[in-house]
Amino acid sequence: MSLSSALMAVHNQNSESKDSESQVDGNLLVALAFARAGIDCMFGVVGIPVTSLANRAVALGIRFIAFHNEQSAGYAASAYGYLTGRPGVLLTVSGPGCVHGLAGLSNAAANTWPMIMISGSCDQKDFGRGDFQELDQIAAVKPFSKFSAKATDISQIPNHVFDVVDHSVSGRPGGCYLDIPTDILHQTVSESEASRLLSAAESSRAQLATEKAFPSLESEIRKAVSLLRSAERPLIVCGKGAAFARAENALKNLVDTTGIPFLPTPMGKGLLPDTHELAATAARSLAIGRCDVVLVVGARLNWLLHFGEPPRWSKDVKFILIDVSKEEIELPKPHLSLVGDARHVLELISKEIKDDPLCFGKSHTWVEAISKKTKENVSKMELQLAKDVVPFNFMTPMRIIRDAILAQGSPAPILVSEGANTMDVGRAVLVQTEPRTRLDAGTWGTMGVGLGYCIAAAVASPGRLVVAVEGDSGFGFSAMEVETLVRYQLPVVVIVFNNGGVYGGDRRNPEEITGPYKDDPAPTSFVPGAAYHTLIEAFGGKGYLVGTPEELKSSLAESFSARKPTVINVTIDPYAGAESGRMQHKN
Repeated sequence: MSLSSALMAVHNQNSESKDSESQVDGNLLVALAFARAGIDCMFGVVGIPVTSLANRAVALGIRFIAFHNEQSAGYAASAYGYLTGRPGVLLTVSGPGCVHGLAGLSNAAANTWPMIMISGSCDQKDFGRGDFQELDQIAAVKPFSKFSAKATDISQIPNHVFDVVDHSVSGRPGGCYLDIPTDILHQTVSESEASRLLSAAESSRAQLATEKAFPSLESEIRKAVSLLRSAERPLIVCGKGAAFARAENALKNLVDTTGIPFLPTPMGKGLLPDTHELAATAARSLAIGRCDVVLVVGARLNWLLHFGEPPRWSKDVKFILIDVSKEEIELPKPHLSLVGDARHVLELISKEIKDDPLCFGKSHTWVEAISKKTKENVSKMELQLAKDVVPFNFMTPMRIIRDAILAQGSPAPILVSEGANTMDVGRAVLVQTEPRTRLDAGTWGTMGVGLGYCIAAAVASPGRLVVAVEGDSGFGFSAMEVETLVRYQLPVVVIVFNNGGVYGGDRRNPEEITGPYKDDPAPTSFVPGAAYHTLIEAFGGKGYLVGTPEELKSSLAESFSARKPTVINVTIDPYAGAESGRMQHKN
């Protein structure tokens, strides 16, 4: 949209006078700059001083998804960045709005997803005097932002907008922040000056390429292939960084060509189907405990991978790390590092192997060992899943949900999962067959992401079914956003595993129930039998209460077919599952 047509659209919307039509205020200039930078969607909560900014953006064709809470909106913006490869944008009011938005910004930082948070702030002349919602927001965002900027004059807006967009996706992606004081939003320039500022900012835009500025890897690629050739028990670990890089085809080619088993991290699931014959997910302990050379693609050796250290890993294992960040890749001191875009590096490895094929056949002792252990563990799990346990444990409803999701075929639904036991059991049971179809608590183990992620997934992939499987505690963080689902009529089915509390009901030993408040509910307990399904019904959505296999199957069939905002409240035995899921040792 040209500047003149944009101005016409905005002024027609606001019925402003002819004299003001030649003026562009800070709100419109921000919206114009983001539109020029390719931003097509924003998430947030409007209010003083950014309501006009949101309206200007909508008038320019940028979709604005309005939330009840900046926290959920921020989680949506972070996930949108991951799913689309373009920065998700969060708009907040000043002060407390900015603080609430830090949840999403920090989540983007931890997961290395591209995101931008824009916050209004108080008038510059009143800063330090106790102005309305005053906060040093640049200082507040510093721990969670890879780049921050504050516009102190309207002329700076276009450059700052392009800077935050470019920095969010350059190198290792992450969250960026843009601060725009109230007086700058109200400041004006002429239409011709606005056009000049936008053109100048575009022409001088920093060339922060996301996958072109990497050094030559010729020598390192040869070394990597040599290590894989000499390995007796090689393994490929793939993470969500590989998913973000759209490396699935390059990964499939390498795995199918070499016959090397692969292990995805939780959000790396689906890069190759979980049903692939070389998938080592069900033999995870064996795979990481005995492998001798590991090619790690777009994943970090953090707590999710036991830091790459004994006793989970062999003390002699050699790691080959592929990552876009030189600093991050050198932190664990790998045997070999390959700094670059995951897809590009995998293609180079396959090219190096092509003329001298490397292939571990199905009869190779290592591949056989992985395959045997996978079949054993899958068989054990299927025996548990085959039982219809009522009142429900976690396994019975998870099997029914898995089968209903698989029956949808392709495109596969996007799965959102959070909770302790719910998420842990779901990782093992719910099968991912396509890339970027699993969103969960992620690197930071963030709870409360569920509804924000659902909304982001539905907006990023229009028409695709989104299914959330969450514990009642995780659902409670953002449950009010079911109204947002209904308001925008998003095809999201939220399945709540309701076991009456955090990890379950009251699990205290008798000796722990003492003191002046011994008659209070346990810190882990919620209201028994909470009717979560009625919450969405209050806004016009569909709710189901289920407690038997037949009821769950029926509700899934109806809701998946309707593709309307739905909450399915699944009653779970309050004593099913374990405290803290699989992380009891940390509680």
